[in-house]
Amino acid sequence: MLLSAPAWVPVLLALAAVVRVRLGAPVFFTQERAGWKGRCFRVVKFRTMTDERDSEGKLLPDDQRLTAFGRWLRATSLDELPELWNILKGDMSLVGPRPLLAKYLPRYSVEQRRRHEVRPGLTGWAQINGRNALGWDERFALDVWYVDHRTLALDLKILLLTLQKVVRRDGISAPGEATMPEFLGPRGQSPVVGPVGGRGSAVLNDGASH
Repeated sequence: MLLSAPAWVPVLLALAAVVRVRLGAPVFFTQERAGWKGRCFRVVKFRTMTDERDSEGKLLPDDQRLTAFGRWLRATSLDELPELWNILKGDMSLVGPRPLLAKYLPRYSVEQRRRHEVRPGLTGWAQINGRNALGWDERFALDVWYVDHRTLALDLKILLLTLQKVVRRDGISAPGEATMPEFLGPRGQSPVVGPVGGRGSAVLNDGASH
């Protein structure tokens, strides 16, 4: 990743300048996400929404704060370019299940929580098979399939197909949503709180407030 820095660092700096002009400060959006073995880290992305609030000081819904420029950043996945920093730090990999909110940790079923047996990725099997247009159950099933079948060849295939998806701008958001609806737990099952199963994992900690 460091060897490729001359290619992506100038793009990152140029985009940061444009975000600063179009959306103001802060340029980056950070949020606590759950990673390998349920360990939490702060993911870094480009900001795509304004901070507009209602008369009571509460943030407006996503669809009202997401600007045309922000939609373009999301459609091209350029908003995720700063996550290369997370990859350099070892929080993430290029390929793996997308890191989700830390507050979701106690809501997963035992099977769904297996997605944390590998490091989260910049892109993944679910992203090339529907992206945000998938429902949560489908998305998690694809994440677990990746955990069980991951190989170098599969990772290379995912990276190539990701480029196609980005060009076509497929599955940017869930149907009827500006982004993705909140995950409230598996349908017809009770979420189980405890260690991520299988590989010497740590106890999960729902430390997120976002």
